[in-house]
Amino acid sequence: MTKYDIVIIGGAIMGASLAYYLRKEGFSGSLAVIERDPNFTHSATTLSAASIRQQFSQPENIRLSRFTLDLFRRLKQEFGDEADIGFREGGYLILATEEGLPVLQANHGVQLAEGADIVLEDAATLVKRFPWLSGEGVAAGAYGVSGEGWFDAHAYLHLFRKALRSMKVDLVTASVTAIARQGDRVASVTLDTGETLEAGLVVNAAGPNAGKVAALAGIELPVEPRKRNVFVFEARERYEDMPLLVDPSGIYVRPEGSVYITGGAEDEAGEQAADPTDFEPDWSLFENEIWPVLATRIPAFEAIRMTRAWVGHYDYNVLDQNAVIGPHPQVANFIFANGFSGHGLQQAPAAGKALAELIVHGAYRTIDCRAFSYERIVEGRVFRELNVI
Repeated sequence: MTKYDIVIIGGAIMGASLAYYLRKEGFSGSLAVIERDPNFTHSATTLSAASIRQQFSQPENIRLSRFTLDLFRRLKQEFGDEADIGFREGGYLILATEEGLPVLQANHGVQLAEGADIVLEDAATLVKRFPWLSGEGVAAGAYGVSGEGWFDAHAYLHLFRKALRSMKVDLVTASVTAIARQGDRVASVTLDTGETLEAGLVVNAAGPNAGKVAALAGIELPVEPRKRNVFVFEARERYEDMPLLVDPSGIYVRPEGSVYITGGAEDEAGEQAADPTDFEPDWSLFENEIWPVLATRIPAFEAIRMTRAWVGHYDYNVLDQNAVIGPHPQVANFIFANGFSGHGLQQAPAAGKALAELIVHGAYRTIDCRAFSYERIVEGRVFRELNVI
């Protein structure tokens, strides 16, 4: 039986970030990162819409994303002169109806208090700023002047994975089939290769499969996969000033090179856990839900052509759509980095840094993540994020 001081289950952006910052924080023990899909073909990381924002309702989420934003701005300093993730700081524009305006205003107040560069403008002002936009049914919108945008998720993940290869981290290709416990401690992890790894500490960074991984250790975690469709379409008009636009309906659209991507049509009311092997797009969502909204909000998009689509899965926390970060209160050597509900890609470096500090130094130093602790799951105490896109 091979023994590791730390075993991280999940080697996409969350697990890779944690492993990276463990070494950066001075952890010198043995470290394994287990990933069943080393090409990340079906990874939530690489199938994401790959965006970063500061427009959250909880200050803790803003702080997590602002840490990653700072990383983006010093990427070459961190990873070398060739580091490039194609970050385009195009901003978010989140629109609200009259009914939704109080929430938008409250969120904006939180964002300003955290130093985010967000302006709140009425519909008439927004239409002047973006002449292609229709203000029909819109009371106001919050626009990220700076510090928000999109990037290349593959290149982003590659930077971390490449760095790990020179950090004495064992990258193991396998699936976890069992987790053994001895009383109030996790003892070992068994792989589908038949190998068993003795573990001093286990981190669940399994993304949409986090609930199933926790269950292997006899732990309940309300995180499940939720299917999310992303559609690609062409239009004659090119709006270089277009931010990532979120309609009051929840449908979003943003430019991507010479095309546009859109999504957000899934109805969360009554939505059930998805089959994590289901990667077939729900084509009808584009015709029936998305296109009519796009044509109303951006009249020029009445004439567009959908070209392709893909599916990814959120690691959806059904309790409050917020992350679960930190140790289990009874099984102290089982650590959570789960349930980010669609904003894990942008927050992974911050969560990795925070957990690395907790593991190495015994306390959070850079970002206090106690609000995300598992204790709220046990208590059924909701810490809800309102801006889930």
